[in-house]
Amino acid sequence: MSNILNVEHVSKTFQIRKVLDDVTVGISDTDKIGVIGTNGTGKSTLLSIIAGVERPDEGKIVSNQGLKISYLPQTPVFDETKSLLANITEKIYDGADHWDKMGEVKADLAKMGIQDPECNPSILSGGQKKRAALVAAILMPCDLLILDEPTNHLDTDMIEWLEAYLKRYRGSLLMVTHDRYFLDEVTNQILEVDKGKVYRYEANYSGFLELKQQRQDFEQAAERKAQALYKKDLAWMLRGARARSTKQKAHIKRFEELRDRKRPEEERSVLLNSLNSRMGNKTIILEGISKTYGDRTLFSNFSYTFKRNDRIGIVGPNGCGKSTLIKCLTGDVPVDTGSIEIGQTIKIGYFSQENEALDLNQKVIDYVKDTAEYIETSDGVVTASQMCERFLFDGAMQYNRIEKLSGGEKRRLYLLKILMGAPNVIILDEPTNDLDISTLRILEDYLDSFAGIIITVSHDRYFLDRVVTRIFAFQEDGSLMQSEGAYSDYLARKSLDQKEIEGKENVLGEKKNWKEGQSQKKRLSYKEQREYDHIEKEILALEEESEALEEEINQNAKDFMKLNELSKKKEEVDQKLEERMERFLELQEMVDSFEQA
Repeated sequence: MSNILNVEHVSKTFQIRKVLDDVTVGISDTDKIGVIGTNGTGKSTLLSIIAGVERPDEGKIVSNQGLKISYLPQTPVFDETKSLLANITEKIYDGADHWDKMGEVKADLAKMGIQDPECNPSILSGGQKKRAALVAAILMPCDLLILDEPTNHLDTDMIEWLEAYLKRYRGSLLMVTHDRYFLDEVTNQILEVDKGKVYRYEANYSGFLELKQQRQDFEQAAERKAQALYKKDLAWMLRGARARSTKQKAHIKRFEELRDRKRPEEERSVLLNSLNSRMGNKTIILEGISKTYGDRTLFSNFSYTFKRNDRIGIVGPNGCGKSTLIKCLTGDVPVDTGSIEIGQTIKIGYFSQENEALDLNQKVIDYVKDTAEYIETSDGVVTASQMCERFLFDGAMQYNRIEKLSGGEKRRLYLLKILMGAPNVIILDEPTNDLDISTLRILEDYLDSFAGIIITVSHDRYFLDRVVTRIFAFQEDGSLMQSEGAYSDYLARKSLDQKEIEGKENVLGEKKNWKEGQSQKKRLSYKEQREYDHIEKEILALEEESEALEEEINQNAKDFMKLNELSKKKEEVDQKLEERMERFLELQEMVDSFEQA
């Protein structure tokens, strides 16, 4: 292992904000580094400086002679006077004509959903350009591969392909991504950019969380010790200490250093309360809806009635119709057949893939006030300015023009405006694109407490596992498969269904008789496993409910009507508790028998 590049005392300031402050870090030939941090802290700036695209205000980048770097920027730019294929091959092969390699380029473009490599880049969407630039970046021979948000605009199959490719990749890797499963699988180092400083952790994302907590605990312990010492020295100074000796001079100097020390800042995070309007009995009803473009059917004869607390994740390959289905729900796109009924009390908050058209000259606070100057929360009335604070837009930033915000900060501002509208149905179309991990974690916590319907299109496997309880998966024939549980549950069921369809072949290549095989069952079914995983929590909740009712019965012993009502309710709860206990014992016996087999 040897260093191939060093970042030495690099600083960078934009306007009045110092995004990088005396950063020093080295990259070795075996490092696979994930860069994380809140939007606007300088992650992309750090990558572009290391790639040589941007110059630091102070400090320098020192690299091995002849070091080759391949760089995927956050927003790639193409030469529109040339075809897409020419753009990519010239970048990969440094302008040389490598006609013999074009097949590989075309194949990888096809994997990324781009079927016409000879097209002009001007006709491509932002997502298609990002995927094409990713192909160019990973095919370019290099010693250090730098990727800024490579998973944005990729569907799940593409992400899994890229994940496998980078795990095999033998060079050094430096990337910014919000995809936590991706970070865990690919990286062996984490760089956290925080308040201009960079902290290094020798671990993947899961290990980083533990190590960061240790760092913060150590800083807090050191601060408590410094506070105690400062109080002691302050008392000494107040007694009229004078610098009569070298020892006393050193004591005074220590006091001044303690007085002027930089105290550890508490980590700021987005603080959200569930803001939503009352919802009536009628929600959103889909009756046999279909949508076709040309000779291609995106979805057909789809019916569903949304329940009051549905958490729906919509998945499928790019271009299958996920966003179109969302736009049909919001009324932006009409359906070809069928009907969509929306209850009178339904108030939809739609967080689209692209930010709404922003007036870049408008101030942050004015943009938020356009929706509401005050909002009712569980904490009482909160002003637009206070909500901005909770979304990490402090007093000074609130009066900045929107043009000064980073791409991720604009997304966070757009999300704030959506939630300020107090919707009771939240529709999120690729919400994890350009949102930092900190914001995503708090958004996930917010959605936990949201008393309404959540519908999300996402390629982020972690986000789906964290938020949704039902999956709608687009199939090749235009139907939507419904799967109970989170995304990982859907994958497990999909895998199981596929095996059942194909059958299991023995060593002679003969199909196994599945009915016969069922008599030799060796594990819980998918549904039974789900039930077994959650039944203890159900039993605990029922026990707590029964105890609470018992206490309420004791408090209302003299109120016959109330007593009768509570007794009936407790009887129902106890009956359900008994049934769940019996079912738990039954499932446990099955699990024990499988383990003994």
